[in-house]
Amino acid sequence: MAILMDKAALTAFLQQDFAQVADDFTVLRVDDDVLELRLDVGPQHLRPGGTVSGPSIFALADVAMYLAILARLGPVALAVTTNCSIDFMRKPAAGRALIAQARVLKLGRALAVGDVVMWSETDADAPKVTPLVARAGLTYSIPPKG
Repeated sequence: MAILMDKAALTAFLQQDFAQVADDFTVLRVDDDVLELRLDVGPQHLRPGGTVSGPSIFALADVAMYLAILARLGPVALAVTTNCSIDFMRKPAAGRALIAQARVLKLGRALAVGDVVMWSETDADAPKVTPLVARAGLTYSIPPKG
């Protein structure tokens, strides 16, 4: 399915409709296959022990999939998560942003299903292959047109 909202349009949508969290996220890339989103990890995202909290990782997965769906549907603010399952695989690197890569696996009239993988951001000179922090499968309900 064609991309209806590009990186700039998705960023503007976040700023307008989700201003309370928009500054935490940066859309890195959106194309026919994938949407990449960055969570700028701050003190509000940490839990005791100095690691990123589960709710912050869930938010990254949820926002990434939401934006991946909107990129294909246009600005449908009422699309909502109906299911999410997350596998937390390893502790995120301390003091690093998290990157999510979201793929829409099926986009129907009433439901969208997708997959999100997340990892800690690396330095520009670090190896590009980093271990996954988490993986999520999400289902969204799409409101009827009209």
